[in-house]
Amino acid sequence: MPNNTIAQEWPPARGDYTVVNPESRISVVTLASDMDPLPDTCVMGSCKTENLGIEKIIANTISNSNIRYILVCGQESKGHLSGNTLLAIHANGVDEQGRIIGSDGAIPFIENIPADAIEHFQSQVELIDRRGLIETHEIQAMIEEYKSKGEPFPHPAMVVQSKKKKKMVEREIKGADVLISHNILMDTTSGVVFAQT
Repeated sequence: MPNNTIAQEWPPARGDYTVVNPESRISVVTLASDMDPLPDTCVMGSCKTENLGIEKIIANTISNSNIRYILVCGQESKGHLSGNTLLAIHANGVDEQGRIIGSDGAIPFIENIPADAIEHFQSQVELIDRRGLIETHEIQAMIEEYKSKGEPFPHPAMVVQSKKKKKMVEREIKGADVLISHNILMDTTSGVVFAQT
């Protein structure tokens, strides 16, 4: 069993979910349905978007090797089709432009998860497609069935480094030397445009 099963700061991606038991083998994605977290699941929450929501699920899953199953349940997110898209990325991955192959969602593009992380996700978990299921007693029964099933994924937890936002560069304004329009000036040395007061 790997000694680094769960990333140090897990889960890395914030979202609309609750961590219940990080040692459990099953997580629950409730799509557009809001449900209270159920006992013995690893993490449980909604996913309403077919891009950032899917990225967060992947990032949080691969950073905890205990997770081997994801129950996809609840009502599908209209237009976004996050359930359809989650199943599509797991089955097919993405193309060269980051488009999730086989997704019917409106904007099914992955921008912040590299290809090796998607492959890790595909290998690590099995998806259980129960879209439309909202009965908590049935969901709980499935959690009970899968919570201890199998062993942790035999690879260390993988943490995806998020893309850093560009830092604003401070520039010293020497003085306006170009008049753009009435009261709008530019300092060409710094590239700063400002209104004259």
